[in-house]
Amino acid sequence: MSRRNHEPRGVTVEALKVALLGCGSVGTQVARLLTVHAEELAQRVGAPLELIGIAVRTLGVDRGPDIDTRLLTTDAAELVKRADLVIELVGGIEPARTLILDALASGASVVTGNKALLAEHGPELYEAAEAGGVELCYEAAVAGAIPLLRPIRESLAGDRIRRVLGIVNGTTNYVLDKMDAAGLDFADAVAQAQALGYAEADPTADVEGYDAASKAAILASLAFHTRVHADDVHREGITSVTAGDVASARQIGAVVKMLAICERTVAADGSEGVSVRVHPAMIPASHPLASVREAFNAVFVEAEAAGELMFYGRGAGGLPTASAVLGDLVSAARNRVGGSRGPGESTYAHLPVRPMGEVVTRYHISLDVADRPGVLAQVAKVIAEHGVSIETVRQQQIPAAVSDAGEQGRASLVVVTHSATDAALGATVSALAGLDIVTAVVGVMRVEGED
Repeated sequence: MSRRNHEPRGVTVEALKVALLGCGSVGTQVARLLTVHAEELAQRVGAPLELIGIAVRTLGVDRGPDIDTRLLTTDAAELVKRADLVIELVGGIEPARTLILDALASGASVVTGNKALLAEHGPELYEAAEAGGVELCYEAAVAGAIPLLRPIRESLAGDRIRRVLGIVNGTTNYVLDKMDAAGLDFADAVAQAQALGYAEADPTADVEGYDAASKAAILASLAFHTRVHADDVHREGITSVTAGDVASARQIGAVVKMLAICERTVAADGSEGVSVRVHPAMIPASHPLASVREAFNAVFVEAEAAGELMFYGRGAGGLPTASAVLGDLVSAARNRVGGSRGPGESTYAHLPVRPMGEVVTRYHISLDVADRPGVLAQVAKVIAEHGVSIETVRQQQIPAAVSDAGEQGRASLVVVTHSATDAALGATVSALAGLDIVTAVVGVMRVEGED
């Protein structure tokens, strides 16, 4: 049988030249898999994939037996010019942005896992890919090995997505999980995550929510066909989450998780918009996201026709992320061999991004109050004055709280509200803090899940 009889029309045996930018934990695995599975990948693509170079910052570093040192170069700009396909794993904004733009302009399709760059400069990169007639692929930018972006962009292209809710940062999930399951405080949980390689030496990007915010911007842009910038995302980290917050969640049958929430909203006048936020929240222990442990990720996508879909798996790590990178590489290479391109940017909806104050949510409010008659009535009155209603309230006396002045002691008052706008709930907390019967607002956290 001739080769023509068993090769699809349009297949070429000419190798496609692949440039790899970056050789960290992910880049090393990508290079290894390109070599180990070269024959099988060529069968899938319809042409060999030839790794022509690996750009690194410095030479002479021991990168292990999987890296052919003859491929290493510090001249990333020159390497990009010779490639048909470029894999960008450098991270950060520059020089990654310039290298990707140069690659797209020279006619190379680009695979990247750079969520910060996409969240800040995605439109510019999309436009450059369109102008160059090539592809920009970034499945690895969100949730590591989990196939998430392609299903949103392609599999659900005929549906209407209402909401994307999930855990998209493994480091924060690990920290909160250990605070709950092992009783660790925040600092000890972070130190353990660092020791295991889940958290960087400087964990700011993770624990302050920057990483999750970038991913939320990408998810919202795809789900709602609207350009969402990283600055559009309301962001709160987990550094203020205490052991007391975790214990309070447990008392109401909930757990604390760092969530990314992207929602299609409808205003009072019927106009549509989107809200995009990342913050810690209490969710019912019965919710599937509550059982996501350690550094795993999980994302729910709610669509009108498909209903509720859940994507779960390892959200980080060299090998899992390399899997997503190679998936994009094979897809882009196949399209190049076949003379086609995958879908580009879709922004036809142009929906406005609503401010956080308009988001509808619930609050869990912990107060230290004077332990005397009428306190609960005063608190309830203030809450009602702000258009908020109470779902549950729990009061408990704090032992040994009698002051030297002989006043009555203090009590702990925990209120869970019904749904209201975040602006109304925030104003309620401020008003409560100003009452003379309130010694302190001990904790405030949003509650997500069924009202």
